[in-house]
Amino acid sequence: MKIATFNINNINRRLPNLLAWLAARKPDVVCLQELKATDRQFPRSAIAEAGYGAAFVGQSAWNGVAILARGVDPVVTQTSLPGDPDDDQARYIEAAVDGIIIASLYAPNGNPQPGPKYSYKLAWMERLHAHAQELLDSKLPIVLAGDYNIVPEPRDIYVTTSYRDNALVQPAPRAAYAALLAQGWTDALRKLHPETPDLYTFWDYMRNRWPRNAGLRLDHLLLSKKVAKRLRAVGVDKEVRGEEGASDHAPVWIDLKPE
Repeated sequence: MKIATFNINNINRRLPNLLAWLAARKPDVVCLQELKATDRQFPRSAIAEAGYGAAFVGQSAWNGVAILARGVDPVVTQTSLPGDPDDDQARYIEAAVDGIIIASLYAPNGNPQPGPKYSYKLAWMERLHAHAQELLDSKLPIVLAGDYNIVPEPRDIYVTTSYRDNALVQPAPRAAYAALLAQGWTDALRKLHPETPDLYTFWDYMRNRWPRNAGLRLDHLLLSKKVAKRLRAVGVDKEVRGEEGASDHAPVWIDLKPE
């Protein structure tokens, strides 16, 4: 079973790229972020023609998350991150696919920091931590996949001082990510590639960062113990970032052994 996460950065603009990647790689489940489309604008027909059922939570111009499943419709279990009924940002969806609970999440960027956006980022991560514990307590197989907007460690970003004050690399968000690992979640990419350098998933459009491989690791798949035991392979489809009209992120995927 192949599960991927992909910050698509505007699903309608990148639809040709997405459809080409789906046809080439044939993932079983895809978690998408930054749809930048309302529910009505979601390209439901094109996704269905590609062979995928879809569950999504859209928002005009910003945010938006989705879960695609090959040949089936995801069974939705959550359409928002619990803990704040007043939060109307489309950043979290959760569904059951083939016996696994899978979440597609788009954590807040948090810039500029300090400030209200940074405070929201930290509060959102606290809510994720609480919900993640509830999910672990269920003892179900679970994958938390998405753009966490956190660079976990210094080795997960190219050598630079330009991000020194950026919310993505601050101690508090990094501690929030580490707290998830301490709960018992497995960082899939680092599980099988513990020492691999330049393991990036995002390259900004600015300052020629893609040709220079000046990247960051922002997109993560966190696995519960039952899923981590099945982990067979993991990778980044880096070549997708180099396509014409590409997102600034590349897909990240895991391959699971049969149960």
